[in-house]
This record gives sequence, structure tokens and C-alpha cells, in this order.
Amino acid sequence: MPDARFEAFRLSLGNFTPTATSTTTTTMENLDKIPLSYATVSIGYNDSHTLPKKLDAIAAAGFQAIELGFPDLLTFANQHLRPSKPQDGQDEITAYDYDNLCTAARHVKSMCEARSLKILMLQPFSNFEGWPEGSEERADAWKRAEGWMHIMEAAGIDLLQVGSSDTPAEKIGTDRGRFVKDLQELADMLADKGMKVAYENWCWSTHAPTWEDKVDRENFGLCLDTFQSAGYEWGDPTTDSGMVEDGRSKEQVEKDWQASCSRLAKTVPKEKIYLLQISDAYRTKPGPLSKNDIDGLRPRGFWSHAYRPLPFEGYLPVVDFAKAVSGTGFRGWWSYEIFDAGADGKGKEYEMEKVAKEAMDCQKKLVEACVKV
Repeated sequence: MPDARFEAFRLSLGNFTPTATSTTTTTMENLDKIPLSYATVSIGYNDSHTLPKKLDAIAAAGFQAIELGFPDLLTFANQHLRPSKPQDGQDEITAYDYDNLCTAARHVKSMCEARSLKILMLQPFSNFEGWPEGSEERADAWKRAEGWMHIMEAAGIDLLQVGSSDTPAEKIGTDRGRFVKDLQELADMLADKGMKVAYENWCWSTHAPTWEDKVDRENFGLCLDTFQSAGYEWGDPTTDSGMVEDGRSKEQVEKDWQASCSRLAKTVPKEKIYLLQISDAYRTKPGPLSKNDIDGLRPRGFWSHAYRPLPFEGYLPVVDFAKAVSGTGFRGWWSYEIFDAGADGKGKEYEMEKVAKEAMDCQKKLVEACVKV
């Protein structure tokens, strides 16, 4: 279904009428003034790459904000705080120890302020929607939501990234109305605190590729992603060609991709885009990934976790998507989210400062590519 990803984006926004400025003829002015962010979870690869060092590298490169990764917050809390009231005899701070995590969040806020960095978003809140009423999983999802909101208040964050659930359909079903209802309730709870949902359609999600219902909330918008979109509609790590092979020719896949980008540029309201995440993808070596789950992850999920370099270092049509998003008139945050373990996925050593500076240089190249006719 070539246009399913676009449909998931479009229909998640609710009713709207495309404006005259939401067209592919929108000028590419002011792209050089786009505010830039970097996701903390995507820089650094070992224990010595602490959150303060990550912030130093991101700030030194000239980025204006971070996406705060929950795993980074949890690690920071355990490295720098001792539990004031250990829960259930635990010696370490857990993902549910929200009192101590809020204390850590206040420290992170201060560290960011000292480096002139805004905390754009808390991420990634996953596997939220769809759990059956009365289930332990549903109770856990809402407990996590409330806890994460407390953390956001402590850190001064007003945007929560929610990734489309990849829980198997056998557990959450296929009732899209229920998925939307859960997301509406979450958006309403956030609205009471002046917060928003940035919903990201992960390309390996259980339901997002064919989701056709509306969330229709004022504080519900999109976290668009060059990898997630191109990696679903155009690319596939399990095929020899690296492209989607579903009975269409390569030429038709490319044609459908271009048409999808064009429709996005024409119809998605710029105010419903909260940020654009930036990365590319490698053609995996020595060959395609297995079509079966890998280490408990679906192939595209495994691909996402380790094979995402900077744009122009992979093979996805990143420029097409960035240009389409720009074509809506959106001039909000672009955020780099790079998970680069090499084309073989085995990992590589690097200096965070160098990587952050390379991302900033890449932004200039990406903007230049977007403004070309």
C-alpha cells in the first residue's frame, strides 16, 4: 500500500482545509534559520559518554536544543544521585522511581540552561495505545504517562514524543477506534498541563501504516522523520535492492514515493508539524537483513536501532522528504537522531564532539540540497 504512511500522517490530524501556502510551490526561504536540535540517545555509545559530556558536545557544535532521551535521564540519575527513598529495597533508581527521576530532571534542566540549550522534547514514550481495558499493561501505560508528565514538569518540557505502538496485534488487537481514543485521552491529559503530543509513526509499527482514524486534538501533532517515512514507503532492509519489493517496479515505487511527498507538502498544515527528525540509512552489509525478527525486533526496528548515519552517508531519499516538509511552510525544529553502528551494524568508535560538528555541517548541505530546483 504505497500511500499508507502519508495517510497515517494526514488522517491523524483531524479535519482541516489545505491552505494556499501549503503547496509544493512554497518558497524555501529561511531554511538557513531553522532551529536545530540533537537527540541525546543518538550520540555516544559507551559509559564514558555521560549526559553532561553529550550536552557539551551538542552545545559546542552550535545546536540550540536537545531531545532528552529517557534512557539518558535514567542513567544520569543513577550516576549522580543516590535514591533518597529507595523503592522496595532497590539500590538503584528504576524507570518507575519518578521522585528521583524528577530530581534528576531538575539537574538536567540546570545543565541545559548553563549551556544555552532548550529541552525540546522527552522521548521515546512507546507501546502506549491499544491495551485492553482492565489489563495490567494498560494500567502500566497510564502509570508511565503520569510519571513522564511529572518529569516533564520538573525539566520544563512541554512536548512528549509518542511512538506508534509495535506491540503485536495479538495483544492489542486491531480496533483503530480504541487506539485513537487512548491517544485522545492522553492528549487531553497533557493539555491540562499545557503540554503537547508529538506522534511519530514508526515504520515497524503494528498499526500505524494502515491507521485511518482521527485523533483530532489541538495539542496533537506530528514528529516527522526522514528515516521512518522513506524507510517504509521507499526502502526495505530485507530486499536485495534495498527498496520496497511488493510487486511494483522500482520505477513505480519511486513514482509513488514522489507523489506521496508532493501530497504531504500540499496538504499537511505546517502548524501540525512539531519537529522533523533527520537521519539516513545504510544498505546493510554483507547483505539484506532477515525477514524474520532479529534479537526480538522486527527487521525495520533492528535497522532503525543501528544503521542510521547522517544524510548523504546512506541511500534513502532524505532530501525528498525534507523538501516536502519544508514545502508545507514549516520552519520549526529539525532534530538530528543518528544511530550509526556502521553498515555492518557492529559499531564503531567516534568522538562525540566530531560527530556533532559533522551533523551541523551536514545540515548546511541538506539545506542547500532542499533549495535546489
